[in-house]
Formats: sequence, C-alpha cells, structure tokens
Amino acid sequence: MADAIIQVVAGKLIDALKEHSGRVLEFRSQFMELKTQLDFMKSFLADANKLKRKEETVKTTLSMIRELTYDAEDILTDCLLRAEFRDHVFRCNHFLPREMIFQHRTSKRLKDINGRIEKMHKVLKTYLKTIGQQGVHDDVSSVIHRRWTSPAFDESSIVGLAEDTMKIIGWILPTKKQLHQVGIIGMGGLGKTTITQKIFNNHAILERFEERIWVSISQTVNEEETMKTMLKQLGEDTYGLDMGQMLPKIKQALEGKDYLIVMDDVWSVHGWWERLLAGLPKREGQSSAVIITTRKESVAIEMGVEKARIHQPRVLNEEESWALFCRIAFSSEKEAKQHYELEELGKDIVKKCCGLPLAIKTVGGLLKSKTLSTDVWRRIHNNFHDELATREGESSVMASLQLSYDELPTRLKQCLLCFSIYPEDSVISAEQLVHWWVGEGFVQGKDSRTAIELAFDYLSELISRCLVEVVKQRGFDGRVYTCKMHDLVRDLTIKIAREESFCSFDEHGKQRPSIQSRRLGFTGEEDVKSLNKKSKLRAFLMMNSSPVSPDKTIPLFRVRSLRVLDFSLNKLENIPIPKLLHWIISLQRLSYLNLRGVASLKELPQLIGDLRNLQLLVLNGCNNLQKLPSSITNLQKLNVLDLGYCPMMRYLPQGLGRLSNLQELSGFTVPSEADRNGCRLGELQWLSKLKVLRVNINEESDIAEEELTVLSHLKQLKVLSINTEGCEKEEIFRKLDGLSPPPHLEELYLRYYRGVTTPMWMNPKSLRDLHYLCIENGDLQFVHPSFEGGKTITWKVEGLCLKFLARLQVVWDLVMSVMPRIRYVEVSHCYMLKSFPCNTEKLGVWRK
Repeated sequence: MADAIIQVVAGKLIDALKEHSGRVLEFRSQFMELKTQLDFMKSFLADANKLKRKEETVKTTLSMIRELTYDAEDILTDCLLRAEFRDHVFRCNHFLPREMIFQHRTSKRLKDINGRIEKMHKVLKTYLKTIGQQGVHDDVSSVIHRRWTSPAFDESSIVGLAEDTMKIIGWILPTKKQLHQVGIIGMGGLGKTTITQKIFNNHAILERFEERIWVSISQTVNEEETMKTMLKQLGEDTYGLDMGQMLPKIKQALEGKDYLIVMDDVWSVHGWWERLLAGLPKREGQSSAVIITTRKESVAIEMGVEKARIHQPRVLNEEESWALFCRIAFSSEKEAKQHYELEELGKDIVKKCCGLPLAIKTVGGLLKSKTLSTDVWRRIHNNFHDELATREGESSVMASLQLSYDELPTRLKQCLLCFSIYPEDSVISAEQLVHWWVGEGFVQGKDSRTAIELAFDYLSELISRCLVEVVKQRGFDGRVYTCKMHDLVRDLTIKIAREESFCSFDEHGKQRPSIQSRRLGFTGEEDVKSLNKKSKLRAFLMMNSSPVSPDKTIPLFRVRSLRVLDFSLNKLENIPIPKLLHWIISLQRLSYLNLRGVASLKELPQLIGDLRNLQLLVLNGCNNLQKLPSSITNLQKLNVLDLGYCPMMRYLPQGLGRLSNLQELSGFTVPSEADRNGCRLGELQWLSKLKVLRVNINEESDIAEEELTVLSHLKQLKVLSINTEGCEKEEIFRKLDGLSPPPHLEELYLRYYRGVTTPMWMNPKSLRDLHYLCIENGDLQFVHPSFEGGKTITWKVEGLCLKFLARLQVVWDLVMSVMPRIRYVEVSHCYMLKSFPCNTEKLGVWRK
C-alpha cells in the first residue's frame, strides 16, 4: 500500500508546483528532485507487487518508503501553509530572521529526504537487476493463475443453499422464450460457485437445456482459452482454429438449441464478453440462460444483467453452520454427539465463522486432519484466526479474501484499511468514512467531481465488491448512510494494516497505540500514555460514545502530523472544552475536524482561523453552539462546513462569501435585520463552487427583495434544502414564492413550508434537471398550477418523497402525467392523497 501513499504525495507535489509555484519557488528544484525520486519508487513498487516477493529487502524498503513519503508530505504541507500565512497575514519580507530560519530548516529536511531516497535508489537498482532474470516469469504467472472450478460438486458438503438455488432456477426456467441473464454476487467463500453447481446439475435444468457449458474465468481473461473451453464442452475439435473461426463455430453448435452457459468467478469484462455475447444465437423461440458469478456487482451489470436478476446469497444461520461443520469435521452430526466434550468447542469455533461457508469448511477440514482431542481443539479454538491465515492454497478463507484485496485498485486499498480501526460489529457512518478519506488525502477531486462525490463512489465500489455491507441506505438511489464489515474481512484488514504499518495492532488484533502509530480508533480501552509530541499520528477518531474515564483522558499534546480529528457523538465530559479547543488550534496540519454532537460546545475560539489547512469542519448537532468567530472566513481551503441542527446559532459571520472553495454548506441561517454581523443571503452568490446548500429560515430572518435571485447565480449547486421550521410569517413565504432557483438543481428538499400551495418556481421549466423532490411537514394543500408544467414540458423527477403533509390533496394520475419518469415514491402521514399505489397513512413505498 506504500504505492498509494506515494501516489497521493506525488499528486500533491504536481499540484503544488503547478498552482503554487510562486509560494514554493525557493524549494522548487528540491521538490522536482523529490518528484523524480518518487516516480522511481512507484516503478519499484509495481515490480515488487508483480513479483509478490517476501524478501527482507522488499519489506525493509517498503517501510522506509512509507516513512519518507509521510515526511515529504509534511514538508510540502508546511511550505504551503507558511506561504499562505506569509501572504495573507503579514505579507512579510522573505529575509526576515524567522523566514530565513524556516527556509534553512526546510531546505535541510528536503536535502536529507532526497539523499536517503537516492541511496535506496542505488541499492534497489542492484537488487532488481539481480532478481530480474530469476523467477519473474514464475511469479507473474502465479498472479494470474486461474481459480479453477467445475460443474461437479459434492452434494454431501452442501447445507442451507436450497432457497438460493430454487430462486435462481425460477428465474431461468420460465416458458418465455428469451436469453435470461442472472448474476450471483458476493465475497469470496459465500457459496456462489456451489449454488451455481447445484443449479447446473438440477434435474429440471438437465431436462430443459440441451447444451450446458461451464467456464472458469481467470483474473486475466484469455478470450481464446474461454472459447476453446466452450467448444470442447460442445464436443467440437479446436485444433487449428484461430480466434476468428471459434465464435462462429460456437454459434453453429448452439443454433436452434436451448442452452445454459455458466461464467464462473468473473473479475473484469473489458470488451471480451460483449464480443462473445454478440456471437451467441438468440433466435425467437429459443430459451437460453447465462449465469455469471462474480465478487463485483458492477461486473454483473456491465455484462448485461438487470439489477432485479442479481442475487447475493445470505450467510448460513447457526443451525446450518453447525450442520455443515459436522459434515466436514465429523462424518455426521450423529458422530459429533458421540464426542460431546468437543461439541461446545466446535460450536464456538463455528460461531466465529460468522456463517461463511468457506470459513466453516476451511476450519472443519483443518480439524478433520487433527486428533479428536480436547487439547488440540482448544488450541485451534484459541488461535482460530491465525490458523485460517496460515492455511495454504485456495482452500484458505484468508487466501480467498486476500485475493479480493490484492485485486483492488490502489485508490481503494487504503480506504478499505480504514475499517480496521472500528470495533467488531460496528455500524459505521458512511459520511464519517468519506470525510476521513478526503481529510487524509486518500481521495482528491478530479475534473468536475468533488473529492466528497468521488469518495462516495469509492465506498459504493467496495460494497459492490462485497467487502463492505450496507446497513442503511436511501430507497431512491441506494445512497449509503451506514455500513459494516464482515468479521473475517475485518480480520484481513487488521492483518494487512499491521503489516503495512497503517495502524498499530497486537497479535490479537487489539489496537496498541505507540509513538509509531499512524491512525487510532479510540474506544476508551487503549492506553494512550505512550503517545507524545513526537507521535506520528495522522488520524484520531473516537468511536461512538466511547467511555473516557478520568484516568484515561486523551493526552492533549501537540501532534504535529495530525490530519484527521473526529470526536463525533461523544460527550467529552471528562475533558474541559477550553483546554480541548486550545489543543485543537495547535494542530496546524489538521484537515478534518468533527465535533458533531458535543453538547458542551458553546463557541469556537478566534484562533480557529489559524488552521489554514482545514478542509472539513463538522459541528452538526452541537445544541448549545451559539456563534462562529469571524476568523472562520480565513479558512480558504474549507470545502465542507456543516452546522446542521445547531438551534442556538442565529447567524454565520460576515465574509463567508470569501470561502471560495466551499462545496457544501449546511445549517446556513438567514439572519435577522438586527444581526448586523451576520452573513446575508446575498453573500452566497460568491460561492461559485457550492454543490450542496442547506438553508434555515426562522421567524426573525430577513430576506431583501434583491436577494431572491441569489441562488440562481449558483451554477454548480446540485442539492438545495430549505427549512422554515418555526416560521409563521406570511411575508417570508410570499418572498419565498418569488425565489429564483439554481439552474441545474438535481435534488430539492422543502421542509415545514407553511404556504397553501407549492411555490411558483417549483415547476419543470425552472427545475429542468431535478430528479429527486422531497417535501416534508407543513401546511401544503395543493400544488400550484405551474407545478403541472405544460403540454411540451414535463418533470424529469424520478424520485418523490412526501411526508407529514396531512392536508395535501394530490391525485396519483396527476403525478404520473406530469412526472412520466417517476420510478420511486415514498409517502408517510399524507391522509388526503388519492389513488396512490402505496400506503399513504403510514410509511408506504412504491417502486416502478
């Protein structure tokens, strides 16, 4: 994973040299040299990863590279912060004594790093030459080695898959004549191949399909080998055939027949499947099916499988798990009962397998090879995860999961390892993960996509690869709110995180903070006394409601390298808030600060404006927070400012419009006329990069007539929420009716709206790009005539949410006529809606 770190640092160097060349001019040549050295290191890492070598030379080098790249990033961050401070605060002469001292120290540090990398460069050149001719072919070929499977299977070793099997058989056996494509997805070891084997050998399948073909796909797809396999199973001779002759021959052999094709363990597509599928016969009156098994949902979709025909097997329940274990470790459950002294240990071992068939089979096979001895079983019970990790070959569950990790793109590996710090069975906030990744630089914006948007894409990709499980998501588009990780995948991330020095763990997987620790998930059990001002800590997250006892309070030392600090949802009762804030403002490299739900927080200090590297500031749910200091407008790098659910906050300070990089602003309260120091709505027009805006309007809020067009200047705005809770003034709702909305809005949320009809601007002509509309609470009775659009224009809305609108009168036929693209509707406590296809009194959901 060191290549990921180098990639981040190298990217930052390029950006710094392009965008801030004037600020780092005095160190330009040294930074250029560093960039060159890092490029070489990336090449070495690529070679090392291909070779899969475990020599001490590689291990030592990787460790050294990590340390050097972290140091390099620290220096770069310091240079940019110093330059910004110099430019914006006192615009000093570069030759002032303290500037000269800073330049001298920085130059010395850069020379030292470049010198150390140069030495490694020379050593590695020699090393790579030495091994370049020996074993490279063998090592590389082992990386692309095929996980071979066949349609043959042992029925006696299958438990609990009948429901999955019959569901998929029901999909591919209907009388409708067409090509049915089905996807079976899930993590390694879940039983995808086993289910497919059962289907392949099912009696009804044998009767229906004249031809059945089973192809095991290697990680690096060999299109020629795939077609040869298909022809051989069709009884055709492949001798002398080239690629151009094989596909027509396959088509000829299948013409006029009902056929079933299994593509097992597909990792990627890259055009080969499209070519193959195009060559398969699809004549009218022919009923055929393709079953695709893959760890990645995206692969199944890319291969043409509809989402409705993608199945993810469940894990086995406790009873099924024990039955499967007994079939492997004993000859039967009956024999297991004869060894009652082992039953309790066995059931505890099975429990640790978390219902994963491959894990149960692996440990069952391990115990079958041992003596039926209580001592032996107890040892394996106590060292369960180590036993799995040291098992060799594809039968090892860790080998299977390791393969999933190895195949991840570099950008996803470091994101996945972040899960290692969360306690077992944690339900994890997707937003917290995303903010962490962005704050530490794991994800950076690209083209028109913000870092936050890309980070959510990364999380979705980890989910589609079945390495992360969704707990809660939005019904309309599946946006993830919370997630969790399977225990065995978590064990893998801990193992790798320890090896890669991503986090510090002991041999039992417990976090053990030390001066070398880079990241820490604090639960209250860790002894943090070993951390001091020399600590290399980059991320400190307190787990939800972590109990912090008086004898284990957080040591408030200056952690120079800290980028991520997350105290969300913790009361922090044992830490004096003034002392905590004094510590926070000393963290000059801090990029992400989350104090969500800290009830005792009333205000932030003026010196918060000195944290010029801060990109994300989350203060959501701080019930007693009353104001922000004016210095907040100095935070020029700020991308996210979240002040949602801060009821005591009357206004934000003037000058907010200077935060030119702001992309998300939540909890913006429109100030009253008396709040002279408050940021007016008009200032928001200068936030040209804003993509998400959540506005609060209360009884005291004052909106000038000329401010009603402000939102129309926000060309990048995609999400807008307007909350008028507690506001009863007719004058305010009259003005809101005349609002000019953003031109490219995609999601709109209207909450506690007291108007009788929807605003005039809520129409398909003004909101041409809107695809999700949510209206919650309020006194709405009717939709404005403009809502219906006209003969030539209709809504593009695909998702509609209506909640707690007891007086709203809308007929379903109207919704369907003005919103022809509607595919998802969520309704609750809307008693006067007519003919809706779902429950409108309690929670009702309709999907097209």
